[in-house]
Amino acid sequence: MCYNIFKANLFRAKKRSVDIRRQGVQVIEMEKKSQIGSRKGFTLIEILIVVAIIGILASVVLVGLRPAQRLGRDARRLSDLRQIQVVLELYFNKCGFYPGGFDCTDTIVQPNWTGLRDALTNAGLGVTKLPSDPLNNSTYYYRYGASPSSRPTNYVLGAQMEDANNPALRDDVDSLSAGGNIFGVDCGFGNPETPSPIYCLQL
Repeated sequence: MCYNIFKANLFRAKKRSVDIRRQGVQVIEMEKKSQIGSRKGFTLIEILIVVAIIGILASVVLVGLRPAQRLGRDARRLSDLRQIQVVLELYFNKCGFYPGGFDCTDTIVQPNWTGLRDALTNAGLGVTKLPSDPLNNSTYYYRYGASPSSRPTNYVLGAQMEDANNPALRDDVDSLSAGGNIFGVDCGFGNPETPSPIYCLQL
């Protein structure tokens, strides 16, 4: 009888011990899960630090790209002027002189970019649009002049460069005196050692 009671108490004690162990394991697993769950997100400070680092890197990249952007715009200016030279020669082949007005019967020069654009896009050459300076503001714009004022046989194209040390400026034409111009176009006054920042092509 006593043995049976002892055996029953021992079984109950073992069962309690197993239950306690199971409960302990469950508590540990819940704590692990809660720790893992708490690590899934970022704190506000961490997010702000990452945003600040990205902002600093972006500003460094933008500052580093500015010289390359200036050189790129200058290269486009040179390319644009050379393309316009080709169109001017097409006009000359058709009309026998450089742009005057809308067609070959209008021989009076409109010595500005608007007049040149109107003449070339209305002369039946297949040209629908002339390029504009990449910045196209009061400083950076394309220039055109021609001589003589009627049935011109000479012209000048110009554009201001952003890089004053652009090698192309050493081979262009400049005004012969300060404040002078070529066919009404200010090409700047300079020499090969200190060239003007305005690039001009003359024919």
